[in-house]
Amino acid sequence: MISYSVAQRTHEVGIRMALGASPAAVLGLVLRQGMGLAMIGVACGLVGSFVATRAMSSLLYGVSATDPATFVLISAVLLGIALLACYIPARRAAKVEPMEALRCQ
Repeated sequence: MISYSVAQRTHEVGIRMALGASPAAVLGLVLRQGMGLAMIGVACGLVGSFVATRAMSSLLYGVSATDPATFVLISAVLLGIALLACYIPARRAAKVEPMEALRCQ
């Protein structure tokens, strides 16, 4: 989704860079957008998993229904994957040439 969003916003990124935005600013913009969505997703997932583990607590063996290590580890892994998935399109957006992006309409 982030890659598609960046592709759709190529014109906007080109205008930003033509007006003086640095590649680091563009990179930060795309990363903030993507990681914001990832954080919302992880938060919703944590709430859902707390509810689901309560219902399935009899099926769990050797782990409590609200094992903090499991929740923290899985959240960190998912956020790490999301960061990588956001970084690749963000790096591509930061390398956009302003004149090419402006011509690409």
